[in-house]
Amino acid sequence: MAEVALELPPVRFKAMPMREASVALPDLEPFRRELTGYCYRMLGSGFEAEDAVQEAMLRAWRNAAGFEGRSSLRSWLYRIATNVCIDMHRQVQRRARPMEMGPASPPDESFLGPMLPEATWVTPVPDARVAPEGADPAEVAAYRESVRLAFVTALQHLPPRQRSALILCEVLRWQVAEVAELLGTSVAAVNSALQRARATLGALPAEARPAPLGDADAELLKRYVDAFERYDIERLVTLLHEDAVQSMPPFAMWVRGAGNIARFMVEPGPSGCRGSRLVPTSANGCPAFGQYRPDPAGGFAPWALQVLEISEGKITGMAWFLALLSPERLFPEFGLPLNLGS
Repeated sequence: MAEVALELPPVRFKAMPMREASVALPDLEPFRRELTGYCYRMLGSGFEAEDAVQEAMLRAWRNAAGFEGRSSLRSWLYRIATNVCIDMHRQVQRRARPMEMGPASPPDESFLGPMLPEATWVTPVPDARVAPEGADPAEVAAYRESVRLAFVTALQHLPPRQRSALILCEVLRWQVAEVAELLGTSVAAVNSALQRARATLGALPAEARPAPLGDADAELLKRYVDAFERYDIERLVTLLHEDAVQSMPPFAMWVRGAGNIARFMVEPGPSGCRGSRLVPTSANGCPAFGQYRPDPAGGFAPWALQVLEISEGKITGMAWFLALLSPERLFPEFGLPLNLGS
């Protein structure tokens, strides 16, 4: 049987005479958090997700007369947000992580290469902006898995309409019929899109799923902070899984293996992190830290947002998003100051 193409028609609003009063909408702010999470999974960028939600809400207010109440306000907003994300997706290349761009490098900073634009990378999102509020443990676990950097990167391999169907059905647990109505298409088309999306994701390299963090992991993080701030590389390496991975956007270079990470950390450039301070936050369902390096002008200046992945009592992933391109936006986004005192 031939595949049924999933077509998403543009949102069409009912024209209203200019002399008529605009239709009043309820407060849209209660939808902001969940819409930001949806747009983040669609776009792979925390910054773009917030811009997309803002644009979706502006479109909703401008076209309030087009909301006729035949569907829920929530569904209508998701439809507008989907169109915004598809419009934005046409303007940028597919975002990725360094691991999708080439093989691991030797632990030598000469392999760093040039800084690449922010639009190249899947970037982190603050849990405070998208995590479900007051959720039970099962919902929290599902959230953590659905915003992992690896999963969000995998989603970027899908065409936007397949991506939307997969997120709505399998992450947000909408019924297929609801998604078909939202996308203005048929149940058969949505099922076809889901089948193709699952096949694409199934062909990608599998990664271990994140396990819930416990008291032992909290202790591991304390040891990590202590070792990093003292720049005790010998101790730091004992906290890493033997196949741990370190990446450093905006550079395409990445390193695999605890020993290689340790050797890279004492290269002349990376060793400039000696004397840093770490401030805790959270990103993508993972523990994260704002890293501040000593500032010649005094105090400590923002250097990187470190996102750590932990499994079975060891650190398996270290994604360091260097703040070289936009520290004034990256750190405040995660509730982190732009400078630390001495």
